[in-house]
Amino acid sequence: MRACARISVSSLRARKRRFAGTFTAVLLGVSFLTGTLVMGDTLRGSFDTMFGDAAGGTDAVVRGADVVTVPGDALGTREPVDTALIETIERTPGVAAAAPRIEGAGQLLGSDGEPVGGQGPPTVAGNWIDDAQLNPYRLAEGRLPEKSGEVVLNRGAAKAGKLAIGDTTVLRTPDPVRVTVVGLATFGGEDGMAQVTYTGMTRADAEKYLVPEPGEATSIQVRAGPGTGQEELVDSLGAVLPSGVEAITGQRSADENQEMISGQFLGLFTTLLIVFSGIVLLVATFSIHNTFAIVVAQRARENALLRAIGASRRQVVGTTLAEASVVAVVASAAGLLGGVGVAAGLRALFPVIGFPFPEGPLVISALSMLLPLAVGVAVCLGSALLPAVRAGRTAPLAALRETAVDDSGASRTRAVVGTAVGLAGTGTILLGLFAAPSLVLAGTGAVLALAAFVVLGPVAATHAVRLLGGPLDRLRGVSGALAKRNALRSPTRTAATATALMIGVAVVSLFTIFGASLKATMDRTVSLSFAGDLAVSAPAFGGGGSGLSPGLTPALAELPEVGSAVGLGRGVAKVDGDGRQLTVTDPAALARGFDLGSVDGSFEGFGTKGIAVSRAQAEERNLRTGGTTRLTFTDGGVETFTVKAVYERSELAGDYVITRAAWAPHRTQDADTLVSVTFKGGVPAAGATAAVERTAVEFGGPDVQTRDEYARTSAGAVDMMLTLIYALLALAVVVALLGIANTLTLAVHERTRELGLLRAVGQTRAQLRAMVRWESVLVAAFGTAGGLALGGLLGRVVVKASEGVGDTAFVFAVPPAQLAIVGAVGLTAGAIAGWRPARRAARLDVLRAVATE
Repeated sequence: MRACARISVSSLRARKRRFAGTFTAVLLGVSFLTGTLVMGDTLRGSFDTMFGDAAGGTDAVVRGADVVTVPGDALGTREPVDTALIETIERTPGVAAAAPRIEGAGQLLGSDGEPVGGQGPPTVAGNWIDDAQLNPYRLAEGRLPEKSGEVVLNRGAAKAGKLAIGDTTVLRTPDPVRVTVVGLATFGGEDGMAQVTYTGMTRADAEKYLVPEPGEATSIQVRAGPGTGQEELVDSLGAVLPSGVEAITGQRSADENQEMISGQFLGLFTTLLIVFSGIVLLVATFSIHNTFAIVVAQRARENALLRAIGASRRQVVGTTLAEASVVAVVASAAGLLGGVGVAAGLRALFPVIGFPFPEGPLVISALSMLLPLAVGVAVCLGSALLPAVRAGRTAPLAALRETAVDDSGASRTRAVVGTAVGLAGTGTILLGLFAAPSLVLAGTGAVLALAAFVVLGPVAATHAVRLLGGPLDRLRGVSGALAKRNALRSPTRTAATATALMIGVAVVSLFTIFGASLKATMDRTVSLSFAGDLAVSAPAFGGGGSGLSPGLTPALAELPEVGSAVGLGRGVAKVDGDGRQLTVTDPAALARGFDLGSVDGSFEGFGTKGIAVSRAQAEERNLRTGGTTRLTFTDGGVETFTVKAVYERSELAGDYVITRAAWAPHRTQDADTLVSVTFKGGVPAAGATAAVERTAVEFGGPDVQTRDEYARTSAGAVDMMLTLIYALLALAVVVALLGIANTLTLAVHERTRELGLLRAVGQTRAQLRAMVRWESVLVAAFGTAGGLALGGLLGRVVVKASEGVGDTAFVFAVPPAQLAIVGAVGLTAGAIAGWRPARRAARLDVLRAVATE
């Protein structure tokens, strides 16, 4: 073993430049993974500290016991509590103080009239709590609100909206309220609770705008007296609270809020980054494997000589794996340091993109260090294992051979196995999408399809390179013909090099197709379901905005230019025990302003006990017109509704429709999400639009858009998602290009004598550079073409599988222009990857190259 170690170290010293690409691939992959884990731990630690400091004085929270949780809302909706309970609570043993917390949605407009926070974070308004220990916010500048219309903003929201003390603006609650900024506040020592905007009002204003009736509160904050623990306080409160009201510890409340703000976001974002780290490491696997495969092939005579003088197969294998181990450990260790730098960079980047990073040190846990180190070493050793085994099988007589012929691409076994895996993958995909719909089956089929592409790569490389390189004979002459022959020389090497790029291009193509399909689906949804001329909306990603004032719809309906206006309100209830979103509207007007497809029954005469149900939900719950269903509201009320209509299209109308009269006794903060406006016949569109816009300004200035504009805005989040994904995938493509460059560099070294002979017989430096560059382009073209094909297949699988999420019928769309750009970038990147190896080849000394063995 000592001899193997000495040979490995000597080999690395002599050929350290050959492993530069491998080192870089492992370094980048481990850095990305480490940075992701460190950033996640740091964010969690910072938020835990921030919420702990903010809620440190609250020992118990009294709130409604019943909760209605709908999909996408982790905390759910609860019934308000009666503020008269405060007197009872304050008389309870162990209680030092109690204060109502009245909270609801409040969209703040900035100095430019645009909503602060755009469509992203939750927008919160509430009463300013005078007890400093019970209030998570601390006054940093100015004074507290003392009269109606005065507010305190969290400092982060004021900065984002370019608002200062003394400024006047509008707060949508959703009714527009004119407010004056009199103070700025911090949360847990930070400018805000992540990106959440907070507006603190007087208690009277909060009761007026944020809860159904005065005398109600979202919850009651309680502070314990000296010597009373949180659990003891909760037990005491439980004995005096009425039915339907519960008490929880302040720690539990802080944990729930922390999970709402950071848990969901961090879980999704961290998972996304880890997935892309996996993609980067998968791409690196092929690059590392290719490097060691080439090095082993170049050392065939050396390994054969070792075997001839007595080295065993195990020793030869051990020598190669020892080299891989040194590279793996050193590169992974460097990746750990790079990962800390990545986390620090992301920490600095977050405020720039609008997500303030709470202050505090980087949290570096043992898991964040050990896991990436183990993954980096495992990936490197796993990638080098097959080449090492191949090195161990080198026969001693190979020392007498000049060259070896690579016929792996023509292997019948590879062709048969690859075809069988491809057929199995195709069959599994078809089974999972059509015969027996299952995301697991479809995903398994996609993995098998990827495996088939990898196995068949060397088989396809020969035919693909001949096809793609056909024009080079005519366009680039001898240089082009030699480039094609070089790429054909080792199909396995060409395929392995191209596979790394293929995976990167495939994932980019997958998300490009999925994004285009999602946008096409949204466009079709609006085109089919939205029957109005204008859409008035106040969109917020994830439902974080305040919505539209319910008074806007009747105001628009009274305009002489408007034929009809229908608003879609929102509510929640348990439908036969399951939390569901309700659409609150005028059902008769809904049928006129939206295309609901085929309808069974009628949208007339709903009253307070009628409900309309989408066909998908009706079939799931075995409902039909004339049948009944039970709704349980947040106030505990249980009512039986009669199904008046069953409709087909639910994309905009939702799955359950009731009247405003039915919702009124149970409502919380009433708001609309969308208003459909239809012009009167013969009225010019420009004049009607101007009238609608003037009226909308009086209600806080929500967006007034045509049908096409509304569709584009609805799809705007898709472009944001794709931009982030492209930025993350860029690293995978960079690693793939490093693999191409490294392979070409090793190939140039391997063909030193051949290149010298070409120069000796008259090939110019320019021709030699062109030959190497075009070889790189051919390899990149093969990988790009395979990636586009694989991405198209996977995109089709993902789009079809997405139809099972909700009741949306997805449209499969292939964006040719965007995919053409992806292809062009792949080819351009191939040319760039070949630049340095080509330059190095052209600088070889002819006499020394010819003399090389």
